[in-house]
Amino acid sequence: MHTASDRATPAAMARTGPRIHLVIGPVGAGKSTFVRQLVQQHSAVPLNLDDWMATLFSPDRPDVPAAELMAWYVARTQRCLSQIWKTAEAVLRAGTQVVLEIGLIQQRERDAFYNRMGPWADAMTVYVLDAPRELRRERVNQRNTEKGETFSMVVPPHIFELASDLWQPPDPAECDARTVVFVPPAHPPQ
Repeated sequence: MHTASDRATPAAMARTGPRIHLVIGPVGAGKSTFVRQLVQQHSAVPLNLDDWMATLFSPDRPDVPAAELMAWYVARTQRCLSQIWKTAEAVLRAGTQVVLEIGLIQQRERDAFYNRMGPWADAMTVYVLDAPRELRRERVNQRNTEKGETFSMVVPPHIFELASDLWQPPDPAECDARTVVFVPPAHPPQ
């Protein structure tokens, strides 16, 4: 039988236990490929927002004007993020590392997520991937066509451009407050 004193607090586990690997960057930067490497390297559990959204909601996506669709999408994204974090906490408490690929392309989104994490934020490394827009556009078009291993949903050109315009890399304050690693861009084979 376990007592309250036997259980480690999230703060204590964050200092000595499993790690959170948060991977951020704009669409087509190579995040999904990098996540696969982290998962293998750390024997971690991957949690990917696009996979959750595609599985849970794509079949029910309404055929409505863009403004209504955005509200529909944002509400479901927030619910998924909440459930992904609950799942991540359970995995961490079980002693296993997690790799999160959950969007967070804007600073305010990341700040809100960091606040939600509480003491677990101390167990986190943020990996930032980026690449020139034209290279990312080519990668996304190729992924949309080939539907290979890192494919979860089609990214239409207007969504690629919108998401690219919204991307905010970590600023100096975020980098000072967190463990942030800027991952050099991977270039396609010549």
